Amino acid sequence: MKEELQNTRKDYNLSSLEEKDLKPTPVEQFEQWFSEYEKMGSVDYNAMVLSTINNSGAPVSRVVLLKGLQNGGFEFYTNYDSHKGQDIEKEPRVALNFFWPLLERQVRVEGVAHKLTQAESDQYFNSRPLGSRLGAWASPQSRVIRDRGFLENRLEEVTEKYGEQVPRPANWGGYRVMPQRVEFWQGRSNRLHDRLVYLKAGNNWKIERLAP
Repeated sequence: MKEELQNTRKDYNLSSLEEKDLKPTPVEQFEQWFSEYEKMGSVDYNAMVLSTINNSGAPVSRVVLLKGLQNGGFEFYTNYDSHKGQDIEKEPRVALNFFWPLLERQVRVEGVAHKLTQAESDQYFNSRPLGSRLGAWASPQSRVIRDRGFLENRLEEVTEKYGEQVPRPANWGGYRVMPQRVEFWQGRSNRLHDRLVYLKAGNNWKIERLAP
């Protein structure tokens, strides 16, 4: 297997990224790239890796879904009592990673996560399918449970309790990650990739090119 992996490689040659082509802010640049990837028709095109720091000081990563790009930040939703919610409560500095292989692109975001308002979380929660709203009540996310039957029994209980009028749990809602550093990576031939990074400088953004 090691030899097979070492011999696996791909030359990237679809596109390039030049300073003159960048938008003034990283969110505007992200919106352009994201729109291009969305049109590719990839499954879960809004998937991103969220990395946090746990109570032991170790990095922890998982895939979540981008659910909004508002007020200059990247939004996602979760159970606030989950592992990631507890991590963010203690250390709100997080990292996001988007990998779009069909376009040979990657975007890395470093920033600070802030809870959305209750009204914002309510609005999104009420737009979710009924099963997802009930599931938010049924699952004590990240906690140890005895078996699958526990979840199924809980789902029956909350379905009987709420029917189709499901309120948002107080411990469920959204975060907005406000970026401080955003890197746009475009694969290039011979591993001489384009790496352009936006760095927050007061109210403005500074752009630098990094060696691949």
